[in-house]
Amino acid sequence: VNRVVMYYVSRYSSPLGGITMASDGASVTGLWFDGQKYFADSLPEEYVEKDIPVLRQAEKWLDVYFSGKKPDFTPPLSMAGISAFRRRVWEIMLEIPYGQTSSYGAIAKRIERETGKRVSAQAVGGAVGHNRISLMIPCHRVVGTDGSVTGYAGGVDKKFALLRLEGAHTETLFRPKKGTAL
Repeated sequence: VNRVVMYYVSRYSSPLGGITMASDGASVTGLWFDGQKYFADSLPEEYVEKDIPVLRQAEKWLDVYFSGKKPDFTPPLSMAGISAFRRRVWEIMLEIPYGQTSSYGAIAKRIERETGKRVSAQAVGGAVGHNRISLMIPCHRVVGTDGSVTGYAGGVDKKFALLRLEGAHTETLFRPKKGTAL
């Protein structure tokens, strides 16, 4: 029996702009700053705008997060339909502690150690950039090995603001003068 999955969407107003949250009814399937790169790229064309329990949980998580505190819970998150590589990168991002950063290169090296296969920082960057559950899967905590802050789908200014909100040490981080991921 093929079960039709209904998707639900709810909106959240954050200090950094509007956020669209999506769910399959059981898990959070998407969380995007309105207008960001790859906005709602995993959201089916048909969905219902409705406040459901899992999205209320996501809203509560966002309330705690934007109050400057580390949420002590995470709503169920769905990584369905992504490659094993992307899933591993996202799982590693989930382990980056609140208020701290890791680098694309460090994540690549970790996956190399686990798999024995060569992984480029650029491949990790692609997986990080296509994270569809931003904030909860903290792609904003991934920076360049040299301290450059690049490649945040919501924009570099938002990435800096999120890191500052978490109390991360941003003094050594910088915005590159040129590059493809600005």
